Amino acid sequence: MNLIKAVLALVIAVTGAISSNNGIAQVAVPALTARVTDLTATLTADQTAALNQTLQTFESRKGTQIAVLIVPTTEPEAIEQYSLRVAEQWKLGRRQVDDGALLVVAKNDRAMRIDVGYGLEGALNDATSKRIISEIITPRFRQGDFYGGITAGVDQIVRVADGEPLPAPSTGPGGDLSNFWRFTPVIFVLAIALGGVLRTVLGRLPGALVAGGAVALIAWFVAGGILATALAGAAAFLLTLAGGGMAGYVGAYSLGAGGFGRGGRGTAGFSGGGGGFGGGGASGRW
Repeated sequence: MNLIKAVLALVIAVTGAISSNNGIAQVAVPALTARVTDLTATLTADQTAALNQTLQTFESRKGTQIAVLIVPTTEPEAIEQYSLRVAEQWKLGRRQVDDGALLVVAKNDRAMRIDVGYGLEGALNDATSKRIISEIITPRFRQGDFYGGITAGVDQIVRVADGEPLPAPSTGPGGDLSNFWRFTPVIFVLAIALGGVLRTVLGRLPGALVAGGAVALIAWFVAGGILATALAGAAAFLLTLAGGGMAGYVGAYSLGAGGFGRGGRGTAGFSGGGGGFGGGGASGRW
């Protein structure tokens, strides 16, 4: 089965290359800035926000990345070819875990596709993806209820993916830095409060060392991962050592929150985690 999927992916890639060489314009892959991208104005702002929140909550708890893309058409490409191009460019899911999933809806083509990362193919297999499309999404689409169909389909994808035994969001010696940036405000408040007291009581350098160690210990339990712990400890040490008043702390926090983050996932928006896809999933029409 994996060999068949690999061959299928290769055929799709070769077909895309031939089309490109023949001067056939392909539909551009949009930039990934949110978990739900609607290029057809089918969903309202509130509906898009609700779907984004559902997927963000699931990712924070499970680590799995799921995204939805609605486009007018994928022509001249088949939806399978276009969807795989999107999945490969967006790289949903965690690197080496490959726990990403993508739902593409081509509204004018009356076609849809679920692409599944390698790490989810055990639970969200081809047959299950096909059933989600034919039994859950398609009936609602035929009634003109696009939001209901996408929401119900996403909910089912989440439930199926939730049963897959995947690593927790923050595993391994490096940890997942997304947790660190999520708790950055807490860490910096601790650095400001604790560092100020220790600097007064113990002096500049000893206070900075103790503050760095204490905040690092707290970060270990809150965010997890050696790298996140080291970053928190170093930040607390430097802030305590430098002093400079509240304005300096606020400026340093703004730089840390806005200028860093894996793939710009702090305040800069949403991005894929480096996951891989091999053609698993299913397509359907309504």
